[in-house]
Amino acid sequence: MAIYNKINERKAPSNTKGLTVWIRENLFSTPLNVALTLLGLMVLSWIIPPFVKWAYINADFAGTTREDCTSGGACWVFIRMKIDMFMYGFYPSELRWRINTVYGLFFVLIAAFKYLKRPLVKVVLAHIYFIVGFLLVHGGFFGIEMVPTDKWGGLMLTIMVAAVGIAAAFPLGVLLALGRASHLPIIKSISVTYIEFIRGVPLITILFMSSIILPLFFPEGVTFDKLLRALIGIAMFEAAYIAENIRGGLQSIPKGQFEAADAIGLSYWQKMFLVILPQALKVAIPNLLSVAIALFQDTTLVLIIGLFDLLAMVRLSAADSYWLGYETEGYVFVTFIFWFFCYSMSTFSQKLEKRFNTNLR
Repeated sequence: MAIYNKINERKAPSNTKGLTVWIRENLFSTPLNVALTLLGLMVLSWIIPPFVKWAYINADFAGTTREDCTSGGACWVFIRMKIDMFMYGFYPSELRWRINTVYGLFFVLIAAFKYLKRPLVKVVLAHIYFIVGFLLVHGGFFGIEMVPTDKWGGLMLTIMVAAVGIAAAFPLGVLLALGRASHLPIIKSISVTYIEFIRGVPLITILFMSSIILPLFFPEGVTFDKLLRALIGIAMFEAAYIAENIRGGLQSIPKGQFEAADAIGLSYWQKMFLVILPQALKVAIPNLLSVAIALFQDTTLVLIIGLFDLLAMVRLSAADSYWLGYETEGYVFVTFIFWFFCYSMSTFSQKLEKRFNTNLR
């Protein structure tokens, strides 16, 4: 009985190797790994301590003027005094509650997605959110004061361009992928020509053409909003890359899946949307999220057509004669903002991959 109790008191075996074993196997397993690890530590010791000293130890956080920045480190007072411009651009201060409401509704939408199970309900809610968000931010409906798009800017504009660009480009990308995989010569030729043409030019060219060249083809008196033209150009550009990623997912589907769908009498669209596309999208998740991250970073290019995103607002604020010399703090601030959003999207991608990984189920 004593031996039985002693056996029961033993801890269950762990399937983890521990930090020491991981370090030995990944950082010091070979002479080359040892040299690279030591080199990396030397580089980090050369970069991190001075940055910490500048950004935290000797930094100035309190105050309202540049005269309060006397320590020789980072002047985060500049960020605090310009934070409204970084977040909202030139949006009227008395109406910024609209943008905050849209941000709050976004978190409500995410919470709803966590508990709702039906994809159709999620799609409907997402469309309702975009419509309500546009009505609140733009105004001009139901007695709400209109705010022209030339007043939009900062982080709000960055998020809007990235979100609307991906939401508009995704369905177009799906149709282009199906068109390129089609057996109909005309549809396939049109899709291939579009995709290869768009992928052969940089985004900055598409933005320039949508903002400067495209209005020349409109009839006299017909105009489009500058932001709308930029969104159309970005959606057309990103759709080509999304189409190629989805096409790669389609090619990874075994032929037996197509034959099984045909055997049970499904039509082409039923076969694609109920059997093939869900599997292709699961395979393409990492690449699709990479496109989203790249688009979020490329939003800084809208400055070329006169739209002031987050990075452009930092440049504009740093050009203020009163705050000259503090652009470094602004760029560091933007760096961490972009890192936060890109890292969040990357983490979300990993969760999606794990959730839809049905290979071992």
